[in-house]
Amino acid sequence: MNDARSKSADRWPSTRKATGKDVIVIVRHGKPALSRKVRLNWLEYRDWWKAYDQSGLAEGQSVPRKLQAVMTRADRVYASDLRRAVETAVAAADKAPDIIDPMFREAALPSPWLGPIKLRPKSWGTLSRIVWFHGLINSEERVTQARARAKIAAQTLADAAAGEQMIVLFAHGWFNRMVGTQLRRRGWKMTKNQGDLHWKYRRYERTTGAN
Repeated sequence: MNDARSKSADRWPSTRKATGKDVIVIVRHGKPALSRKVRLNWLEYRDWWKAYDQSGLAEGQSVPRKLQAVMTRADRVYASDLRRAVETAVAAADKAPDIIDPMFREAALPSPWLGPIKLRPKSWGTLSRIVWFHGLINSEERVTQARARAKIAAQTLADAAAGEQMIVLFAHGWFNRMVGTQLRRRGWKMTKNQGDLHWKYRRYERTTGAN
């Protein structure tokens, strides 16, 4: 499943002091170009979501300074294969991600049938996520399947971080949280939580050698 677009990043210089920690930083992508200032019915939202998955980043954004500081310490950069995640990674790292993989895509978000009612994309997203989470609508990926994928993603990142490495993943709001849940279940500690907005990240640490 791993689709390496470039060679693995260089390791830390030999002069770097040992930290005793494996580190994973999980970042949400930047703001996409597709406008959310529209009202859509359920069919229109389904098409809007497809377009959202194909869209890149809106112009005029800059990488936050705190994220820039994180990237100076990154050993390897991972990204979802969706355009908005890849473009965010390139902007932050100033190079292509080391690993681009559909394993890190956002969990499916089907639109529930609500007749002619029109809502903002944000409202549709909240409603769709609720019915998806409770299994009330058919989806290309059920919540149990997404959880299984998140387990694999968490283990992949944990394995990559072994040996005092810092791994940075650029992916998506809901799936990032699912991966974080799996990391905590494996004993990782969340040491930084910026929330779920665009460009924000969560940092997880594990004592070197921990299972």
